[in-house]
Amino acid sequence: MKRKKLEGNGLWESSRMIMPEHKIRILDDVLNEETRKKPDLDPQALSEISQVLAQSLEDCSPITLTLFDPIENKSIHGIVMRVDRQLGQIKFRHDDDWEWIKIEDVVGAYT
Repeated sequence: MKRKKLEGNGLWESSRMIMPEHKIRILDDVLNEETRKKPDLDPQALSEISQVLAQSLEDCSPITLTLFDPIENKSIHGIVMRVDRQLGQIKFRHDDDWEWIKIEDVVGAYT
């Protein structure tokens, strides 16, 4: 049975000579396809996030933040210690430590 050149891995098998620059470009293109863009949040979602942050700040209740990442969103669980709107950051305590998180990275907040 005769195989066509472009079936399976035929393209690579028929391209015995490929320049390193081309290989790097092809691999970069594949990686860039996997990255995502940050979603635009509607006013209602922004309001809900703001309310959850304010509630946690007010009564030190634990919340879960969903942070945008180009490859996969990250979730962290903790308590809001401070909100600095001027710098656009949240001081967030989790796992016996704290860190400053950019408000623009938050795509979800849940009690």
